[in-house]
Amino acid sequence: MTSSKKPDKYYAILEGALKVFAENGYHKSQVSRIAKEAGVADGTIYLYFKKKEDILTSLFQEKLGELVEKFTQGLNNQMTAKEALQKVCEIHFSELEGNIHLAYVTQIELRQSDLDLRKEIGLALKRYIVLIENILEKGKRDGSFRTDFDVKLVRLLIFGGMDEVVTSWLISGQKYSLTAQVIPTIDFFMKGIES
Repeated sequence: MTSSKKPDKYYAILEGALKVFAENGYHKSQVSRIAKEAGVADGTIYLYFKKKEDILTSLFQEKLGELVEKFTQGLNNQMTAKEALQKVCEIHFSELEGNIHLAYVTQIELRQSDLDLRKEIGLALKRYIVLIENILEKGKRDGSFRTDFDVKLVRLLIFGGMDEVVTSWLISGQKYSLTAQVIPTIDFFMKGIES
């Protein structure tokens, strides 16, 4: 089933779950509360999801898919590899700063989930990691990045670095602008990989 063919109730449930998970934590969230937030009957949720874990996995897959789509739309072939990495970081930070519920669920709740759920989420993350890898490969090919680093390691370091910046921002109580961290973050990465 493609994303565009899923019914409105499916997305209403995901949005309701996002808010409920962010406010109560995944483990303390009840399906009945998600249904109420989504404006659907409790039983309606089970038409779309077998269990609560499926809601979290689908939520992550949908939101990450939207994010990757924004990256794809925001990048163009004329950008340098550095500009492309900066655009990815800008979108990553601005999307999470603009949707605090999504930030809490992706940064805090997913880390508390069980191993099987984390594996499912890891599969959803693959497209994002590959996008970063492709940018790094482009920089190596065009000579703007060093050629002596391990792309698979550096892609994880970049993703992990951005991830930690967001987590620290959340833990601090959002006392500063997350998007203001884009340039210092990219400058730090560039010190390690630029030619």
